[in-house]
Amino acid sequence: MGIFLLIFLGIISILYGATSIDVATIIQSLLHFDDENSQHVIIRELRIPRAIAAVAVGAALAVSGAIMQGMTKNPLASPSIMGVTAGSSFVLALAMAILPSLPYQSLIFFSFIGAGVGAFLVFGMVALAKGGITPIRLVLAGSAITSLLTSLSTIISIRFDIAKDISFFYAGGVSSIQKHHLSIAIPAIVIGLVFAILLSRSITVLSLGEDIAKGLGQNTRRIQLFGTITVLILTGAAVSIAGMIGFVGLVIPHITRFFVGLDYRYIIPCSAILGGLLLLGADIVGRMVNPPFETPVGAITALVGVPFFLYLARKEGRTMN
Repeated sequence: MGIFLLIFLGIISILYGATSIDVATIIQSLLHFDDENSQHVIIRELRIPRAIAAVAVGAALAVSGAIMQGMTKNPLASPSIMGVTAGSSFVLALAMAILPSLPYQSLIFFSFIGAGVGAFLVFGMVALAKGGITPIRLVLAGSAITSLLTSLSTIISIRFDIAKDISFFYAGGVSSIQKHHLSIAIPAIVIGLVFAILLSRSITVLSLGEDIAKGLGQNTRRIQLFGTITVLILTGAAVSIAGMIGFVGLVIPHITRFFVGLDYRYIIPCSAILGGLLLLGADIVGRMVNPPFETPVGAITALVGVPFFLYLARKEGRTMN
């Protein structure tokens, strides 16, 4: 059902916009492309890449959140809350300020590095605290590091006069995606998704607890290492083309577990599909809110994610009490 819904929303995404396009024109542009036909160019160069990017970014963020929640046993874990997306945006801002003529291929590399920096700062801060790593400490440290890195990014953007360029990463969206943006990001996301599926059984065991996983013969350190690398690949690629889109990695894994249970062999692929559906739907809604202007996708996902985050935080607070 999810795959059929993806196809349906993908068609809606291509049809809907400032320029009216019908299904027959879409089919004609795919089978008999005419570079002098403006509608064909819009479909091939803008709308199809935009729909593909929305699905890929949604899948990447959702699967990243599922892996983080499974490895840390923290229901509030997600790339946006744990400092990973903020780290990517910070290093991207730094790279754009120091090396303004960098090609896109280099920017995506810096996005990967930034994701690692954000994760390292959060986990490093918690690991140094007395009592070790706990879910509530991870959330608090993630919120603090996210605020710090976002503030530093703002300072850099003002100091080096790149506020207009970096504002894209703050707002989050896929409206300016073109084909050349997908040439590197999509292969990286596909590789990350394959790694996630290969790790899914081990993450299921690890989600039961580190002691139980060790008792069942799992090398927990290796699983955590490969899981972290997978999260960095997926989040780094997603942020490099879509900016800071929050709450997809928080909300989707919980919805997926409601439908398919606690086995990550099902959670990870289903999270990818539902994450793609959420972001593709959010992109379509963003175009309908105030046409012909577009509302950033990050704002739409926040409207869904913030109440869900507050609900989870309250639920976990009751559990801890």
